[in-house]
Amino acid sequence: MQIETNISLKPYNTFGIDVKAKKYVSINEVAELVSILKEYSSDDLFILSGGSNMLLTTDISSLVVHLNLNGIETVYEDDHIIRLKIAAGENWHKVVNYCLERDYGGIENLSLIPGNTGSTPIQNIGAYGVEIKDVLVSCDAINISNQQIRTFHLSECKFGYRDSVFKNELKGQYIITSVTLELTKKGHFLKTEYGAINTELQKRDVTNPTIQDISEAVVKIRSEKLPDPKEIGNSGSFFKNPIVSLEKYKTLKNNFEDIPSYQVSDSEVKIPAGWLIEKSGFKGKRFGEYGVHKNQALVLVNYGNASGNEIYQLSELIKLTIDRIFGIQIETEVNIF
Repeated sequence: MQIETNISLKPYNTFGIDVKAKKYVSINEVAELVSILKEYSSDDLFILSGGSNMLLTTDISSLVVHLNLNGIETVYEDDHIIRLKIAAGENWHKVVNYCLERDYGGIENLSLIPGNTGSTPIQNIGAYGVEIKDVLVSCDAINISNQQIRTFHLSECKFGYRDSVFKNELKGQYIITSVTLELTKKGHFLKTEYGAINTELQKRDVTNPTIQDISEAVVKIRSEKLPDPKEIGNSGSFFKNPIVSLEKYKTLKNNFEDIPSYQVSDSEVKIPAGWLIEKSGFKGKRFGEYGVHKNQALVLVNYGNASGNEIYQLSELIKLTIDRIFGIQIETEVNIF
């Protein structure tokens, strides 16, 4: 474990923003993390994982602690289920593939989501009708102030839509070191009714899909809609889909007949933020080195040399425009630093 100085973080964030870390250390063991936490106060640390859910707008003066904890172990297994304890630094899509190769079901709909496993509970990642909360048993996290390991069970994580206790009352207090998931070994419960999964399966003449079929369909859909961060800098969906009251939705429907929606309760409706952004005229719009992706309006992109602040200012303009046109306040899904 060696602390380096003046390190570019461009390779470590999927937006490809070239900001500098005044001090940087790569952590490969929990013991190394404990040592760093004992030496530095929380004010002196910037925790970096897969770099997939962040927008960096300035150089980082704090010590950047890059979590590279790896490993997958079986902690329980019977004829029907298996529980895997996965280290926080494991790439999420590699974990999905690891499970697919062994026919472990439950996370196939979450294929190709960028980032590392340790970030999945923070954001309660989700796609195509599945969220991490649906399979999570617990996660281990280290208390930054006293270096004690605490196990957070499902109910303690207080999951919501792209939300958790780690984004609210415990924000900045814990570092997740591992995640334990419960997956099925047989009798998989398949979710194909969301998005374009069924359409893609029909194109492939798949009538009795396996979890592998669903994953392949999801990968195909996401690849067509979302740019590869290795080719165009981005952080996936930049905004959350807003949830509005049923009354608000009915008013909008009178003015915008084609507005899509998903009812989430008797009194609330979810509206796709991508539709709002496209309707506001931003889809595919480019501003020099940054802009909105041509195939998916939810995705803001860095074409090469944009600054984080330029992308942030674009996101604020989009939010203001949507509020002006629709009277809806959309929220960012990424963390901005």
